[in-house]
Amino acid sequence: MSDQKKKDTKIHREALLRTLKMVLPFLDQHKLLVGLGFLALLGDVVFRILEPWPVKYAVDTVSEALGAQVAGVAATDDNVGRLIAFWAVALALIVAGRAVCNYASTIAFAKTGVKVAAALRTKVFDHIQSLSLRYHSKASIGDTSQRLVGDMGRLQEVAVTAGLPLMGNLLTLVALFIVVIVLNPMLSVIVLVTAGGYMLASRALSPQITSASRATRKGEGRLVGDAAEALAAIRVVQAYGLEDTVAEGFSAGNAKALKAGIRARRLAARLERSTDLFVGIATAVVLGFGGWQVLMGMMTPGDMVLFLMYLKVAMKPLRDMAKYTGRIARATASGERIAELLDEPVEITDPKDPMPMRQVSGEVRFWEVSAADGRGVPLFKDLNLHIPAGQRVGLLGPSGAGKSTLAGYLLRLADPDSGSVLVDGYSTRSVAKVDLRRNIAILLQESVLFSTTIAENIRYGRQDATEDDVVSAARRAGAHEFIMRLPEGYQTVLGNRGDTLSGGQRQRIAIARALVRNAPIVLLDEPTTGLDPASKSVVESSIRELTRGRTTVAITHDLSMIQGLDRVLWLQDGAVVEDGEPQRLLADPQSKLAQWAAAQRRAGESQGSDARPLPGAHDVLIPARKASTR
Repeated sequence: MSDQKKKDTKIHREALLRTLKMVLPFLDQHKLLVGLGFLALLGDVVFRILEPWPVKYAVDTVSEALGAQVAGVAATDDNVGRLIAFWAVALALIVAGRAVCNYASTIAFAKTGVKVAAALRTKVFDHIQSLSLRYHSKASIGDTSQRLVGDMGRLQEVAVTAGLPLMGNLLTLVALFIVVIVLNPMLSVIVLVTAGGYMLASRALSPQITSASRATRKGEGRLVGDAAEALAAIRVVQAYGLEDTVAEGFSAGNAKALKAGIRARRLAARLERSTDLFVGIATAVVLGFGGWQVLMGMMTPGDMVLFLMYLKVAMKPLRDMAKYTGRIARATASGERIAELLDEPVEITDPKDPMPMRQVSGEVRFWEVSAADGRGVPLFKDLNLHIPAGQRVGLLGPSGAGKSTLAGYLLRLADPDSGSVLVDGYSTRSVAKVDLRRNIAILLQESVLFSTTIAENIRYGRQDATEDDVVSAARRAGAHEFIMRLPEGYQTVLGNRGDTLSGGQRQRIAIARALVRNAPIVLLDEPTTGLDPASKSVVESSIRELTRGRTTVAITHDLSMIQGLDRVLWLQDGAVVEDGEPQRLLADPQSKLAQWAAAQRRAGESQGSDARPLPGAHDVLIPARKASTR
């Protein structure tokens, strides 16, 4: 065996064991159903063994009657007729019994497979949701979805149609081999040689099928990812005329997956046809050698028919095993991909004994926080930052300064390498994630809405919100009027990501969702970027309502929002290099905030834009009040 084949065999064995290890714990939960299935399967095997005997006795009865006639001995036709009728009825009852047992085992195993797959799919989905942003920022959504749906479906289908029936076929093969040895040891050698030929072919081809199937599933996962990315950016693709470019990339990936898929199918077909060849040769040998034994008087015609029927019954499991082996090899590749997903470590976990969070006022503190970015470059070094409850703080700085990273630490979407993040004195690492996040509402630049009703989208902010709570939040967000103008009002089902609404409308629904949460801390991440002036004015009013009386951390480059905050922090080189009231910093021409604002104004003037001037005290988003000290 070549080194590559040895490597493939080892990988196939490890992948199969890995898949079984992943699935078996779920089978333990359905022991009764599995037990009933195996009992029915044993009944099916027993009836398969009994099925040829009525045929043997009927053939022997007819042969004896014909022999008596030839010898001139009178035979009682009534006795012969009754015996044949008896064996015909017996055969019908045995076939019926086998059909009932086969049906019962199929249903039991099908229900087991569906239940196990459903439980496993739920576990995988929960695991995916528990993975940190570090994983999700690198993983392909399309490939992850393919594992969750496509690979899981393949695993379920094969477990029902191949895995469990394969065990039944093995039982049948062992039982029939024992019976055949008892009936005719010489002819049983033919069955043994045939089974050995199948085992050798299976051992040689199964690892190759698994390898090809793994390549196919990976290619299909990349295809789904490419398609999802292209469709999500369809406006850009069409606007820039990139259809041919995107299609070329998709076609190349499609051809690669197709090639691997054809190879897997070709190998599976080779295994099945090799088994057919073994079975055909074995049948021919039995027919010739068995016929010779009948002529020699070593066995009766009924014995020969019995042996041929047993050979046929025994060879069917071999054919099925060849077919199932290919399927199982392909399913093993899918199982391995699912297991890889489950092996992804969960970085952000709840403590063993989380502290209960009592009433939270909204005080936030970053203490001695140090961290590196995804490339290992230091991002923060012993960062200290205190935000008193109720204070409205803006985070500014160059791209990559870590503004969104700090917001992620506060939500505990990630943890710093060292240091602590505290909310009202509670370390985010010492409390349950659900308790921490219940006290924080977020509003992003891109309003993330779901394909459900508007009411449900708002209620996602707090699952137990009543209908009155939903309507009240929508009114405060300035969304009630346009919602009521929709054909079905609050029961209007939104399209994909809420694209059936304008940007301003989506943002107001997102604000209503944050309002209904009634959290003491609000995170804003460029909430007004990309809105037209009219929509921006309405959204700013809604944000003013959302942030009233709440601790606010705003990542923004909107001058009007900055002017209305209590405090502005300029992040750069892993530290807070500027901290103060926005009016004071804007009045100091040496401050980074003032220099940035001046650059913003010059950029607007050079483009001939009608950008709003830096707002004065009468034109602020949030009425300014004296900032708390750091």
